[in-house]
Amino acid sequence: MNRPRIIIADDHTLMIEGLRRLLESDFEVIGTATNGRELVSLLDLMIPDAIVLDIAMPELNGIEAARTISKSHPDIKLVFVTQQIDRHYLQAAFRAGASAFVAKQSASTELQVAIHSALRGEAYITSLPGSGKTILPDMSGIVASDLFDGGLTPRQRQVLQLTAEGRTVKEIGVSLKISPKTVEFHKSAIMDQLGLRNTADLTRYAVSHGIISA
Repeated sequence: MNRPRIIIADDHTLMIEGLRRLLESDFEVIGTATNGRELVSLLDLMIPDAIVLDIAMPELNGIEAARTISKSHPDIKLVFVTQQIDRHYLQAAFRAGASAFVAKQSASTELQVAIHSALRGEAYITSLPGSGKTILPDMSGIVASDLFDGGLTPRQRQVLQLTAEGRTVKEIGVSLKISPKTVEFHKSAIMDQLGLRNTADLTRYAVSHGIISA
């Protein structure tokens, strides 16, 4: 019997290898990625049954990557494994198309169960480590300006993340295949939208909203 095919995405190679060892008895790991943009590009080469991904990844965070994948490949199950277990991250993940959400601290006991649940079309949400309590996905308070959104367009969120990671305008243009002038236009629009004044403000905003890690 063929094992379900998965891709693992995390910005720490040691974590990728640990997850691979944990999962390879039940699943076929067909690819790995260390950032969200690489993950999205992998889908041009291979289509998994499920993707195991972190939220905090460079170039394109896990939430943005999930949004893109959900639109282009809605049948792929998205299983988040993250240290970010706050309710707002959970909400953002499920809004982006997640089928499961697992705390990294609980991955050794929950991840395989979570992936199998997702593949059956069932949602899985982690238990709080040491408490036995499940994080409930209360979606009632979600509005357009919530975490990872801010009312920005997908392109603006990409420019925001790369700017906060310290990329120059030229580097951002190359990464997104747009002109430096277009990058500057997006930065200006972002600052107007969010009421920010400079790149330092953009960086603080990105950190406080979980778009990049502190």
